Amino acid sequence: MKAAEVLVTGASGFVGSAVARRLSSEGYRVAALVRKSSPRNHLAGLNLEFREGDLLDADSINTAIAGVRYLFHVAADYRLWPSHSSEIVATNVAGTQTIMRAALRAGVERTIYTSSVATLALKLDGTPADESGLLQEHEGIGAYKRSKIAAERLVDQMIADEGLPAVIVNPSTPIGPCDVRPTPTGRIILEAASGRLPAFVDTGLNLAHVDDIAAGQLAALRRGKVGERYILGGQNVLFSDMLSEICRIVGRRAPCIRLPHAIALPVAYMSEAIAFITGREPLATVTGVRMSKKRMFFSTIKAERELGYRARPHTEGLVDAIRWFRDAGYLTR
Repeated sequence: MKAAEVLVTGASGFVGSAVARRLSSEGYRVAALVRKSSPRNHLAGLNLEFREGDLLDADSINTAIAGVRYLFHVAADYRLWPSHSSEIVATNVAGTQTIMRAALRAGVERTIYTSSVATLALKLDGTPADESGLLQEHEGIGAYKRSKIAAERLVDQMIADEGLPAVIVNPSTPIGPCDVRPTPTGRIILEAASGRLPAFVDTGLNLAHVDDIAAGQLAALRRGKVGERYILGGQNVLFSDMLSEICRIVGRRAPCIRLPHAIALPVAYMSEAIAFITGREPLATVTGVRMSKKRMFFSTIKAERELGYRARPHTEGLVDAIRWFRDAGYLTR
């Protein structure tokens, strides 16, 4: 077997596994960086070389990256309710620095860094945001957003000062199959499909099929410009419409109670207090409610123009997510 050409970090995660599948289907020789305890069943059948390592262990990263031509750094700690915020910061910031320095030392030809639309400033007039407005770390809501902002600025600095050959991609809200953990959005889909989400807040999301985001990452490798960032998104959708579509797919009545943010916030505080006692992650989080005060709408015009990026209707992502959750036993009806 020939040596791996590409290393994908976070290959057992939601977006990372989609990237690994896409690269493998396109004929790349892929090494998948995973932790020893990471689930791998959803990667069965792919022609992957597994390399065990941890972003906070520089020696394991140096070993894993040896000999690869391209790096897709997809790994991230995506939680809106961490038991310890320091864990998120360590993985997303220190881990990014570790892998980027290893890539420079190893002479990696090109790096695709998976950031997030969480690093981008929303427009004051409510129109879809683009890549031109960048947030500073103190402007981020919650540990996840602040850590992703800090990590992206770190990559920016390494590109400018050290010649890191990196392209930045900013996925929006991914939905679709193989959401193993599941992600916060995947949990919302599950709760709505199970009839356990009776109310909603007035907000909006940009929903993108995870496989389209993966295709956009490969397009960034082939056509992206070093130092540039590209939003990999889909359709801008009201949260109430998203829930209605999920309920339509599974044959349930859509929730009809709209919670004002002034009520949703104390509900989130109560949910988190219960979570600290039970150890079970709450569905309603203080960070999530604070973020929901604005509609998180984004534009993919730059990625469409420069990368040839295309996104399918978000309803296909919802259908694929629900089908996978059913097949995997997460959803019984």
